[in-house]
Amino acid sequence: MIPDKKQGSDIMNNYQYAWDKYNQEEMDRVFLFSEGYKDFISKCKTERECVKEFIAMAEKNGFRDLETVIAEGGSVKPGDRLYANNMGKTLALFVIGTQPLEKGMRILGAHIDSPRLDLKQNPLYEDTYLAMLETHYYGGVKKYQWVAIPLAIHGVVVKKDGNVIEVVIGEEDDDPVVGVSDLLIHLAADQMEKKLSKGIEGEDLNICIGSIPIKAGNDGEKERVKKNILRLLNQKYGITEEDFVSAELEVVPAGKARDYGLDRSMVMAYGHDDRVCAYTSFEALMRIKNPEKTCVALMVDKEEIGSVGATGMTSRFFENVLAEIINLMGNYNELILRRALANSRMLSCDVSAGFDPNYPSVMEKRNSAYLGKGLTFNKYTGSRGKSGSNDANAEYMACLRAIMDKHGVSWQTAELGKVDQGGGGTVAYILAEYGMEVIDCGVPLHNMHAPWEVASKADIYEAMRGYYAFLMEA
Repeated sequence: MIPDKKQGSDIMNNYQYAWDKYNQEEMDRVFLFSEGYKDFISKCKTERECVKEFIAMAEKNGFRDLETVIAEGGSVKPGDRLYANNMGKTLALFVIGTQPLEKGMRILGAHIDSPRLDLKQNPLYEDTYLAMLETHYYGGVKKYQWVAIPLAIHGVVVKKDGNVIEVVIGEEDDDPVVGVSDLLIHLAADQMEKKLSKGIEGEDLNICIGSIPIKAGNDGEKERVKKNILRLLNQKYGITEEDFVSAELEVVPAGKARDYGLDRSMVMAYGHDDRVCAYTSFEALMRIKNPEKTCVALMVDKEEIGSVGATGMTSRFFENVLAEIINLMGNYNELILRRALANSRMLSCDVSAGFDPNYPSVMEKRNSAYLGKGLTFNKYTGSRGKSGSNDANAEYMACLRAIMDKHGVSWQTAELGKVDQGGGGTVAYILAEYGMEVIDCGVPLHNMHAPWEVASKADIYEAMRGYYAFLMEA
């Protein structure tokens, strides 16, 4: 990427280009780390899948379920490795430090939900000999990006007896895929005149899932294609049409994460936002042994729709779990809980917008993130006058500068585009309400919120290194 003449050639060299510092051994580590990440993000396309995989990996690293510790009447001491699971959609992991909890924690917080299409409560219908599923889009999407691409269905169906049936359709090589059709260009004169935001309407994001009818009976039965789909679903999963009411089925891009670029320097995947920061946070925590301050990794749901609900960051889940841990340490009182939260430091680990040479007009080069230049700190987010932003203080920023430089982490600072272009937010402001120091910090992306997003392998690796340095030093 070449800076324009007006701004000068030094603009992009304010921070170290991460690739320049790697010798061959380090380059091998960067690429090896990305392989683990690609495997994770290829199979973990829902919050439930992320939590399930994180728990499996955490248990292999010596973590115990907090509920089990409580049920057994156990206690918590320095060095313990614990996790707490909230409804299978939110996860908190702790490595207990040697200092009292009231001295504060070091927290990495990321979200594991991503923009997608959700099936409606009563989604299945037949129209003109096609079986269809109605959807409601989740999070901020450009609706036109979701048509004419292969889609998969992930999620769970819960029977009335409580039996949970996991569903994944469209990911194996011999699986069928589904999709939303688009209007052929030959008949799209009216559509092409519409604003981009209106070219595809939300109510038109209906998934085509079949076209073969069951054999007709003597009674001239209707909706024979729909009935054939229900027959297939019942054969494979044991579910009925009524079971859609108690289901959480998400429609996501079908396919695995892929190397991107002829030099394989980047990863193209669904759900980088924000599973790239969740994965690197998790991996950083797994490397922590016997810390002084208690180290935490939070993986939360619902960030893309406002962090609401029982599994979002605005719930009391984290606070309640922390209260349980303090109690198991034998000295619970409300003041200790409040001090533990207020004295903590946090990285709100979320992605940032990477400068894209195809769309330079919305970015300001002096304050943009660049792919391959490392972990990105967003001192503030928000939009138009920092509205809705958590604005980290200068003292905290100076502390983090020192930590990153001490550990040789490639890092950069950025804001989310030009001032009047728009903006965005994260969970940072929610934790900041406790009085702790919080800053946004993550991996820059191209195509953010598109079905397929792009991240640099160097930035993914530097994020893990930066998160580890924070846990060790902050």
